[in-house]
Amino acid sequence: MAPLLVALALMTLLPVSEQGPHEKRLLNALLASYNTLERPVANESEPLEVKFGLTLQQIIDVDEKNQLLITNIWLSLEWNDYNLRWNDSEYGGVKDLRITPNKLWKPDVLMYNSADEGFDGTYQTNVVVRNNGSCLYVPPGIFKSTCKIDITWFPFDDQHCDMKFGSWTYDGNQLDLVLKDENGGDLSDFITNGEWYLIGMPGKKNTITYACCPEPYVDVTFTIMIRRRTLYYFFNLIVPCVLISSMALLGFTLPPDSGEKLTLGVTILLSLTVFLNLVAETLPQVSDAIPLLGTYFNCIMFMVASSVVLTVVVLNYHHRTADIHEMPQWIKSVLLQWLPWILRMSRPGKKITRKTIMLSNRMRELELKERSSKSLLANVLDIDDDYRHGPPAPNSTASTGNLGPGCSIFRTDFRRSFVRPSTMEDVGMGHHRELHLILRELQFITARMKKADEEAEVISDWKFAAMVVDRFCLFVFSLFTIIATVAVLLSAPHIIVQ
Repeated sequence: MAPLLVALALMTLLPVSEQGPHEKRLLNALLASYNTLERPVANESEPLEVKFGLTLQQIIDVDEKNQLLITNIWLSLEWNDYNLRWNDSEYGGVKDLRITPNKLWKPDVLMYNSADEGFDGTYQTNVVVRNNGSCLYVPPGIFKSTCKIDITWFPFDDQHCDMKFGSWTYDGNQLDLVLKDENGGDLSDFITNGEWYLIGMPGKKNTITYACCPEPYVDVTFTIMIRRRTLYYFFNLIVPCVLISSMALLGFTLPPDSGEKLTLGVTILLSLTVFLNLVAETLPQVSDAIPLLGTYFNCIMFMVASSVVLTVVVLNYHHRTADIHEMPQWIKSVLLQWLPWILRMSRPGKKITRKTIMLSNRMRELELKERSSKSLLANVLDIDDDYRHGPPAPNSTASTGNLGPGCSIFRTDFRRSFVRPSTMEDVGMGHHRELHLILRELQFITARMKKADEEAEVISDWKFAAMVVDRFCLFVFSLFTIIATVAVLLSAPHIIVQ
């Protein structure tokens, strides 16, 4: 029993040949006089036809910064070597062989736009040789190819990356590269990528004559058409940005007297700034184009910053008084009449319509005309405005200004006091002085009450103007946010959530 175990152990240690005597004899016969430098054609004037195809296994990475596409691909090269033909009946029915590529001639097909450190990223596998001379070479590899990546429509972008394969030394008269499948690359074993959606991989045969050489060179170019998946960017970038900008719109609905209107706007601006700093890390770090998403974020940032500036304007209008500011006529016309009418706003007890606006303008014109002429009382009673100068002569005049209709009851007494005889002059002067003092006090009280009413009306006008600016900004910025968001979605070549 022990010798048997020792024999089995020795058999496991010794190399065992898996080929039979017929396969060994066949290999010796084929490779004895085989020259790896010889182009395997029966007639040197004819080109050797090589069928070329590939199988895309996986998209590993798309590097926007370095403009690279990294893929896992299996190449497929098939040609016929007339030096590797045999009659299978003479070699025990052996119909195919697996031979290492360094012992056979194989086409020097390389990827022209390779960015790999070793340029050729394929793994050298065996060549399957059949008895009719056909050779099948399927080397897998990790291919790093250059690709012009356009991020203008990021994250709704499509990328078309070319992979150009061709013989490095043989021209079209010596090696004819033929597309194996007219549909392009084989995608049956493709592993889905989490960031990119594969649209297709068409292939095309090209015959190009370069400036360096008069002979035509044949290449096969495969175009990997991919589309970025937008689900991640939509829910993690666009939706939070829209929500933050919507909070800025709510600031226009906050009353100025609350004291937190400006604080809310500044807080939202700071929050958006921090958010965009985090978002900048996810954007492609290139400067040849401005991404669509970056443009959208800049617009939202500008909108929020503008809302803070306009909030300051609203607070400035709201806290203005008649002692410091006088409302210009254009502000009255725009912010108190036409803009409220457009925004369908109204004041308590005042309905703003086109008819009332026209009527108000007409009344303002009439009021200006009335102010340019003297009042009826000033025309009838010419009383000195300063009683300290002494009583006027019976036939002298001094204007007192417009005392109002409330002083009409004194009109007859004033007229009589001026036409009394000289014997009653002292009595008339006493009455005139007392009545004049009473009129001055009434005039002062009336003027103060009128001034207080005018100041209250001016303050009310400024507050209403601030309210109109708030409402106008709410509509404008809401419309701007909607248009910017829709424009980002519709301006992209496609909208797909995968």
